[in-house]
Amino acid sequence: MPSDLDSVALESALRRNLRGDVRFDNGSRALYATDGSNYRQVPIGIVLPRDNDDVVATVSICREHGAPLLCRGGGTSLAGQCCNVAVVVDFSKYMARILEIDPVRRRARVQPGVILDHLRGAAEKHNLTFGPDPASHSRCTIGGMVGNNACGVHSVMAGKTDENIEELAVLTYDGVRMRVGPTSDSELESIIREGNRRGEIYAGLKTIRDQYSDLIRQKFPNIPRRVSGYNLNFLLPENGFNVARALVGSEGTCVTVLEATCRLIESPQARVLLAIGCRDVFECADLVPEVLTHRPIGLEGMDSQLIEYTQRRGMNPEGLTLLPKGGGWLLAEFGADTIPAAESRARRLTEALGRTSYAPSFRLLTDIRQTRKAWEVRESALGAVSRVPGEPATWEGWEDAAVAPHKLGGYLRDLRKLTDAYGYGCVVYGHFGDGCAHNRISFDLESGEGIKKFRNFINEAADLVVSYGGSLSGEHGDGQARAELLPKMFGPELVQAFQKFKSLWDPDWKMNPGKLVRPNRMDDNLRLGANYKPWQPDTHFKFPHDHGSLAEATLRCVGVGKCRQYEGGVMCPSFRVTREEEHSTRGRAHLLWEMTNGEVIPDQWHDTRVKSALDLCLSCKGCKSDCPVNVDVATYKAEFLSHHYDGRSRSLNHYAFGQIDRWARIASVLPGAANFFAQAPVLRDLAKSLAGISPKRTIPAFAKQSFRRWFAKRKPRGTGGSPVLTDLRTGSRHASPSSVVLWPDTFNNYFHPETAIAAIEVLEAAGWQVRLPKGNVCCGRPLYDFGMLDRAKKLLLATLDVLEPEIASATPIVVLEPSCASVFRDEMLNLFPDDDRAKKLSQQVFLLSEFLEKNAQAFQLPILCRKALVHGHCHHKSLMKMADEESVLQRMGIEYEMPAPGCCGMAGAFGFEKEKYDVSIAIGELELLPAVRQAPADYLIIADGFSCREQISQCTGRHAIHLAEAIQMSMRTAM
Repeated sequence: MPSDLDSVALESALRRNLRGDVRFDNGSRALYATDGSNYRQVPIGIVLPRDNDDVVATVSICREHGAPLLCRGGGTSLAGQCCNVAVVVDFSKYMARILEIDPVRRRARVQPGVILDHLRGAAEKHNLTFGPDPASHSRCTIGGMVGNNACGVHSVMAGKTDENIEELAVLTYDGVRMRVGPTSDSELESIIREGNRRGEIYAGLKTIRDQYSDLIRQKFPNIPRRVSGYNLNFLLPENGFNVARALVGSEGTCVTVLEATCRLIESPQARVLLAIGCRDVFECADLVPEVLTHRPIGLEGMDSQLIEYTQRRGMNPEGLTLLPKGGGWLLAEFGADTIPAAESRARRLTEALGRTSYAPSFRLLTDIRQTRKAWEVRESALGAVSRVPGEPATWEGWEDAAVAPHKLGGYLRDLRKLTDAYGYGCVVYGHFGDGCAHNRISFDLESGEGIKKFRNFINEAADLVVSYGGSLSGEHGDGQARAELLPKMFGPELVQAFQKFKSLWDPDWKMNPGKLVRPNRMDDNLRLGANYKPWQPDTHFKFPHDHGSLAEATLRCVGVGKCRQYEGGVMCPSFRVTREEEHSTRGRAHLLWEMTNGEVIPDQWHDTRVKSALDLCLSCKGCKSDCPVNVDVATYKAEFLSHHYDGRSRSLNHYAFGQIDRWARIASVLPGAANFFAQAPVLRDLAKSLAGISPKRTIPAFAKQSFRRWFAKRKPRGTGGSPVLTDLRTGSRHASPSSVVLWPDTFNNYFHPETAIAAIEVLEAAGWQVRLPKGNVCCGRPLYDFGMLDRAKKLLLATLDVLEPEIASATPIVVLEPSCASVFRDEMLNLFPDDDRAKKLSQQVFLLSEFLEKNAQAFQLPILCRKALVHGHCHHKSLMKMADEESVLQRMGIEYEMPAPGCCGMAGAFGFEKEKYDVSIAIGELELLPAVRQAPADYLIIADGFSCREQISQCTGRHAIHLAEAIQMSMRTAM
């Protein structure tokens, strides 16, 4: 922070004058200290403006106090552009409106915080699109794309962002607002004659153009993907003196963008994808010139290392099966008005490539779902290769250089020689159609020697790409990662021109200082660095995939921001409602990392801001699977809370909900009395108040008879045959004893025994003898949500003791509640990674649908001619997946629909807690609850999670059933 800056006075002035949010606390500063890059700089404070007036006031107040300014979009920059010791202006929460779409002129006018996919979705209604589409399209903002000059898969068809911006409304640091775009000679002279600040800027731009035009034409690489440097080429007469496009890619170092007018193009309504398999990635690059002659709308490349790592990570299994045989792959997309027309273009390419000496293999994909799955392999590449078990971590730093497409093969071969010479592992993928290669390289950024080696390598790599006439950056920009290398590419005179360009717009050099021009060194401000020595506390969870370290676990997050998308996938439900960085998986991981780093958050386990960020985590485990690097915030939250409350008193609701099994067991002795106290108006309200339950919630009623008691009274039933058991690890099948254990979870035991009774009927009809565990057992699921890990571990060890005979005999255990099954599949292995009983048990636990699919395939499920709306529990979708559930439904003949894969919002105790009620309802209203209300009255509503069914019932009045009950219904109907 500048030594002469009074941050207290600055914060006070901003609060007095803004309608938006002003945050100068350490937690907020920690959240914005890094982006998706290797760099970290703690900001002065954060502003979330509500409108242009807020932005103008922010800039004015910052200028008055001499504070640097940084404008930020999605925060996914890979070169350090989005972290600085500055006031960070985050447009993504409030200034995210599409102001106008003009389909006739093919224009869209948007605020800087608009998410790209939202703009594309709106434009698609007119069969139009905004062309540039980086892999972060679901969460990157238009303002960020303008700052970075983003590109993406379809830049082959549409060009970079700079070619798709018609006009910008901008604000300079000294308070001048103007609209900029193409400028005719007469307009230019008229503006200069005005003699004001705007005229001064345009006069200076004209001087730069006149002085450096020959050098610009000579030194700027004539390639599709030159992103490095300022866009001085757009000041040339042949480019219409387009000031808007000259500012694109300036990385927030010149102006603040208030509004962007975007060019829209026709969106091909029919698309097919041709996957091409070659012997290696170098042959893929060699084929690019031939492929381009067939005019694909997208052309991407991937090497075998990316595919191997994706397989080892268990990511995108369906997409991987769609690739043809090979050791390197191209994905060539073709678009047209009809599928046959697009397919014809693809087939002409296969014929042409078949005549070459490379003899590639092909797979033509015309199904929309299949093409999407294949694209996911490429789009998830950064996350797939960042943290691979058993491999060193890979980092950005030299990840997006570009050359002419016909030179790509040679460049990649020489780059491989260079990485081999340095002993680095290097994964290659990228936008091959534009000559842009993405690399993730195994740099050592934690030792002095490693950082020196890193610096030497980058310098040699820069010399290499310049020798090919290429660009240091072909997509991600210069920022801090490459800016000091610009003299190699452009020479000292053009670098001087860049400095003059910035000085015209920002004479005080307060806009994102240290980036792109007069830059910080590439090895300064590293997030890790030679002095990185994080706090390594003792933990309950063993973090076996992170060398036993919570600090290393939080370092998993590489900032790609997939958790910030508003649609699709399970994570991150609380972010989708609050739109706050601290409620994204990335934000929580960054806060916990900062806690282990200790500089900004020194209070460790006792920090209230970390706790506040974790409070709205629903422990849905969506990040465990949806996050490309498997950040596991639910586990981090449980660990944090266990230490946060160590030696401290907890609120009553922790005990009320966390130990629900104990209270339910007591209540089951006299369930009528318990229900009276829970439902009688005065007593009910008192109980809710004491337990911290929202007055708007209904407390579920205890069953008159628990499932265990019902089971103890019934007569055993025989079965016939000897079922065949599938090993969950290997898939091998073998004859087994015909007994199965049904897990009597708290909720189906004490509240909904009819669900467990239905499961008994189903399992016995399938030929199995059903028994229950001896003695009281509980997985302890609610205990994790409140961080009561000492008790949770005791419960699990007791459970392992009780189940020891079943574990030894490999008896399958069917669990009806997905959140209970996830304990045995996930938390138990993290708490007891060296316990063989835990490992075996994790492989013996099945959800009902899994068990029927793997071990009862001969069982003829009766047909049920009904339609259903099916909601998957978050843990089911995240850890077990829904394929078996869908297969069972299909075997039953049920026509079913699944809403978008979001969370119900209840999440166990979460939705009952008074202070979380509104968030719980808002999450449910995103997808599930409207879908339930819209479902016809004769639809079955199927939801396996107790809390999901409870949310549906309390919010819609519809009765939801478990899969077991649906099967029971089909069996009884068939009788």
